[in-house]
Amino acid sequence: MAFIQDIVIQYGYIGIFLCLALGIIGLPVPDEVLMTIVGYLSSIGLLYFPVSLVISVLGAMSGMLCSYALGRKFGKPLLWKYGKWVRLTANRIEKTDRWFERYGPWAICIGYYIPGLRHLTCYLAGMSGMNPRKYILYSGLGALIWSAIFISIGYFLGLHGSIMKLFFS
Repeated sequence: MAFIQDIVIQYGYIGIFLCLALGIIGLPVPDEVLMTIVGYLSSIGLLYFPVSLVISVLGAMSGMLCSYALGRKFGKPLLWKYGKWVRLTANRIEKTDRWFERYGPWAICIGYYIPGLRHLTCYLAGMSGMNPRKYILYSGLGALIWSAIFISIGYFLGLHGSIMKLFFS
């Protein structure tokens, strides 16, 4: 946690943006911890809460759009070529497409709250050929709500200082 806190303190909003974008693409960044730290740093005056929220949403959306584009461009060809090695048959791929066509928008919004699924839904949306406007709408809504919740948790914990001092001292 101290490493993430140091990145945010040293690089500020640019660090938040890059950590979220790269974390959504798939690098092992603990996004929930990052957002809680951002909220805490906002509560003690090192960051400005509204700017932190906007930067967090933009960072998450950038990562999600990159993942969507990668899924759209390379997803299907890779699955058709190498899917048999991980037991993904043509039938299973088609079932996944139908499922994502039906539940995809909600999977994108809800998937934010499940680490690992957050990353996978972006690629699946691109692979399934989801309408880009629809994708941006639902992923943006999910990013806004997710960021607001975790930044707020850190902010309110920071206001009550004693709990956060245990972690950040």
